[in-house]
Amino acid sequence: MPIQNPTHFVGLAESRASVRTTELLKAAADKAWSPYTKYQKFDGEDSVKIVVEDGKHSGINSGEGDGLCCGTFGELLQGQLPIRSLSGGSHFLVTMPIAVFARAHFVPIAGTRSVTVYPPHKVKAKRLAENLVVALGVSGGTLFLQSELPEGKGLASSSADLVATARSIACCFKYRVRTSLIEKLMAEIEPSDGVMYPGVVAYQQQSCGLLSFLGQMPPLAIVGIDEGGTVNTVDYDQRRGEISNSQKGQYHELLARARIAVPQGDTAALGRIATASALLHQERAPKEHLHSMLKASEKTGALGVIVAHSGTMIGILVDRIAPDFPRKLRSVLDHVTSFDSSPKIYLTMN
Repeated sequence: MPIQNPTHFVGLAESRASVRTTELLKAAADKAWSPYTKYQKFDGEDSVKIVVEDGKHSGINSGEGDGLCCGTFGELLQGQLPIRSLSGGSHFLVTMPIAVFARAHFVPIAGTRSVTVYPPHKVKAKRLAENLVVALGVSGGTLFLQSELPEGKGLASSSADLVATARSIACCFKYRVRTSLIEKLMAEIEPSDGVMYPGVVAYQQQSCGLLSFLGQMPPLAIVGIDEGGTVNTVDYDQRRGEISNSQKGQYHELLARARIAVPQGDTAALGRIATASALLHQERAPKEHLHSMLKASEKTGALGVIVAHSGTMIGILVDRIAPDFPRKLRSVLDHVTSFDSSPKIYLTMN
């Protein structure tokens, strides 16, 4: 089977500016994340400027720029909180970063603010790129995008494109760009995932705002299947409606448990949280194979199931650190191939 390329939070009522910036900086400096976040600046760092130059720089390009951003396998958890005082709304998600990437390469062209994008259907990336070059006061150019993340499946392909685009432009002009500026530009385009952060986050996808930085996901493998078709993020966001007060309370409890389980690396708890969220979401966006995947997870002693809440993917979580991991992974694959002929293995970012 193909493999797809291989503790810390703020209170719900706190603002993005109160995030433990030192923890974000520590995570961004880790070797797993440092290649991607070099030209990002997190709110709460010393300067109050939106854009900060990385050394002496005139705003003239110093060459071409590359940017990379990982996807997320659906969500560990997605729902709505019973708190209306949250700026940006009470809908939220918790990311599951995976080692599958979108790549952007930016070539500046002096004297223009427009951006030509290849492939041309990546119009969201074009919009963000043109808005960013205006915000930075730099030249436009040509943007090349290449992604391992299929579109419309719930793996954050659009969000990864946008973040990779911003990073490639920042790299080209050697700017460190505030994450809040990237989020502002993304929020003008569509609801987004929190893939611009170096680790697992609780995120308000509608307003593109950080709720909590949870830490790093422990090493997991996800045996995933695609149920087919595509889901448009904007259309889904407009039609999903409100969640009952009872379920909002359950989501609040699941988020509280995730805030503990992620930094502790509690894989069993993470499996239970993901499974509970998948079951709660079944009535809104049913997965045809949820029952079969649950049964396969139980029979093989896997951690549980995870779904793309606004996508077509569903997976089974397996602990990569467990001593019986190779046997268990093989067993999960054998069970899944009995009803799906092409499962894929995804690895969490570590």
